[in-house]
Amino acid sequence: MNYRKLPAGVGDTLPAECRILTEIKVRLQNKFTACGFEPVSSAALEYYDTYAATENRIPQERMFKLTDVDGKLLVLRPDTTLSISRIAAANGVSCARLFYFADKWDLRNAGGIYDREVYQSGVECLGEEGVFSDAQAIAFAAECLKETGLENFVIDVGHVDYFKGILEESGLSDAQTEEVRAFVDAKDAPNVERALRRAGADERTVGAVLALPYLFGGEDVLDKAESLTENARARAAAEHLKKLGALLCEMGYGKYICFDLAAVRKLSYYSGAVFTVLTKEFGAPLLSGGRYDNLADGFGAHIPAVGFAIGLKRLAAALERQGSLPEIPAPALVVAADAGAECAAYRVFRRLTDCGTRARLSAETGRASAERERKSGNAVLFVTKDGAEESL
Repeated sequence: MNYRKLPAGVGDTLPAECRILTEIKVRLQNKFTACGFEPVSSAALEYYDTYAATENRIPQERMFKLTDVDGKLLVLRPDTTLSISRIAAANGVSCARLFYFADKWDLRNAGGIYDREVYQSGVECLGEEGVFSDAQAIAFAAECLKETGLENFVIDVGHVDYFKGILEESGLSDAQTEEVRAFVDAKDAPNVERALRRAGADERTVGAVLALPYLFGGEDVLDKAESLTENARARAAAEHLKKLGALLCEMGYGKYICFDLAAVRKLSYYSGAVFTVLTKEFGAPLLSGGRYDNLADGFGAHIPAVGFAIGLKRLAAALERQGSLPEIPAPALVVAADAGAECAAYRVFRRLTDCGTRARLSAETGRASAERERKSGNAVLFVTKDGAEESL
């Protein structure tokens, strides 16, 4: 085995990328704090049963598992929002606006855009309900991305109740509904139709579900969506999206919004509006979120909530491709000492760093080493034996 290699789907982050991610984190953290959000941090290790025994369980094949010293099965954090829902339920937090920076781990086979270790930032608005709460979350997502420098993005907005509603009277079991959802999510129309007909869905239901991939665009698609079904739940979802779109337009975010009725991500997880952020520079969502009013129920508390998560490395890649990366600081000023002037050079180094100048104290002494630093492209301040300071 080559012990210098890493497992698939994980990677080291070198200084240049670390600086970029740190700058993105600082910008987001300042935005979160300025808008009244409080930080929270969940444990990286949790019990397997926490995620396997709830309705919103994560498939065991997607979780990194390990055994504790007492034989109990543990997992690396597979989902941050679920972790925060557990924290809120366990600590009686029924209303809060929280933010986090955290890794989550996903055991799926890595490849292409998928990582097994995902560095995320996100917000959770706990104890909030209603269309204005949804609008605030979407608007705040846009503002956060703009704060990092991202431009030219689109926010796809959907509602899981539209899909649930059009299947509500079809008689499909939960397993059959999930099968159809997965095919719709994959834009696999032939298997969508086969699964529906195999389950005995009527023609109107089949037609409505097959139309989902085409219900994408402006507000007119919501009128079309309403015309495809008489189901009250589905029509209420379309009406909710109309109100949400009107609010977002009035708030100044209409140019970012597209409606997507085929947004049918995990149905047991989300309970209402859902949204993702896409750019032409990156082939996967940079941000995803939505309403999950029932997520904390599995932990013993009902806490309505809406929020979103940002994939920070995906965001950095999109910023790079848009030419909008945060400016990387110039190399540190190198303070070099002549032999015998080490303590004087240290005092100079302390003076510079104490007043905010980015500096590095060379470990080598002598003019020759100072010249090597200069030739490598660094600005050098050389401290001589008599305490004089020379710029090289």
